[in-house]
Amino acid sequence: MKIINVTNNHRGLVREQLRNTDAELVEVYSAGNTDVIYTKAPSHHEIVVSNKHRAIRPDERKQIKSFFVDKRIDQTDIDRDNISLIETPNLIEISIPISGE
Repeated sequence: MKIINVTNNHRGLVREQLRNTDAELVEVYSAGNTDVIYTKAPSHHEIVVSNKHRAIRPDERKQIKSFFVDKRIDQTDIDRDNISLIETPNLIEISIPISGE
């Protein structure tokens, strides 16, 4: 599965997120029919994964989480013990707090 940055195709979404939330960075990715919105705020990272056509498969979830949590986010910067996950068949939200150290 390829995860492709498609942020330029979602300028309105990015602009609204930056304007109306505490986000400092908003990126949109596509993995086929699965969309991923990654945001970084001063106190946390947020990853929202959605698929409007079908349930998100466990292998997709694992690859997307690995792509962001293990490769894109500075590991010394996060509080791994307090990562929260909200999961429904078509939507996953991962909230990763930034450690206060």
